[in-house]
Amino acid sequence: MVSKRYPTSIEVARLAGVSQSAVSRTFTPGASVSARTRDKVLAAAETLGFRPSLIPKIMLTDRSGLVALVVGGLENAFYARVVQILSSRLREAGNQILLVPVDSDYTLDAVAARLTQYRVDAIVSALAVLSRDAAETLSASRIPVVSFNTPVTAARVGSVSSDNVLGGRQAAALLHATGLRHPAFIAGPADSPASTERLSGFRHGLREAGLPAPRVAGAAYTYEGGAEAATRLYAEGPVDGLFCANDLCALGTMDALRRAGRRIPEDVRVIGYDDIPAAAWGGYDLTSFDQDVPALVEAALAMIARLSTEDAADGERVLIPPRLTERGSTRV
Repeated sequence: MVSKRYPTSIEVARLAGVSQSAVSRTFTPGASVSARTRDKVLAAAETLGFRPSLIPKIMLTDRSGLVALVVGGLENAFYARVVQILSSRLREAGNQILLVPVDSDYTLDAVAARLTQYRVDAIVSALAVLSRDAAETLSASRIPVVSFNTPVTAARVGSVSSDNVLGGRQAAALLHATGLRHPAFIAGPADSPASTERLSGFRHGLREAGLPAPRVAGAAYTYEGGAEAATRLYAEGPVDGLFCANDLCALGTMDALRRAGRRIPEDVRVIGYDDIPAAAWGGYDLTSFDQDVPALVEAALAMIARLSTEDAADGERVLIPPRLTERGSTRV
């Protein structure tokens, strides 16, 4: 089978009856070319279906206009929203998106080395950098990297995160105000930075309120993980207030509690994190924290600009305060 070949600038020049350099100047912004020559070149290019390659420009300027967007766990509507808003803003800024899907829904480490092989101007990741080795690998590439919810930074590797500790403290304060006596936390994977920070803030807030430390059950960041963790917690003892590491876990938790005959919020108050669209559905009416994705994206774009300069600060981290949306799952 004969493979399809793209038309070349030589073929355009031949059809237009001009030199190859005239074709190059026609497609170079600001280059000098007569109107008559430009018209001939554009007409020939249209006839042949010619589009200029970006490769020469990349080689000359060392800029591709490509930004790698790394995502995983797209079954979670939070990540889908990040992709939607971030890709839209990058296009508005004149960039093209290189979407890099990975299996993990919270860590970038497994693909750090592979990412540095791409000729991209920047890397934005909805996943965290967990290890110093991964951060140093990314840093050595001299490509600006911005990662969400990550505790590890390095030269040209920065972090934009929801203020997870603040969210945890606010969750504790809200549950305390509803008369909480037996708190619990449904965590994400053990090495998830966001989950660890949310639990830390929750513990601190409970301690400030004079309440006991929460019982903790680990789970995957999924509906099924939340349901299974909630079932385990209730088999081990009483719980009247649950803070979940993300909304998917919270939705699974609520359904598991109802199957066990528990009323929400009369018997158990439940709080999630991410404020995905399903949190507002009438069947759940879940109190949750909105990470303010537009603010996260704007902070990430501003950080890319700073990290692209020669005097970029090392280890920059920006925290975005979450917005608590109270709904029926905590209103008693």
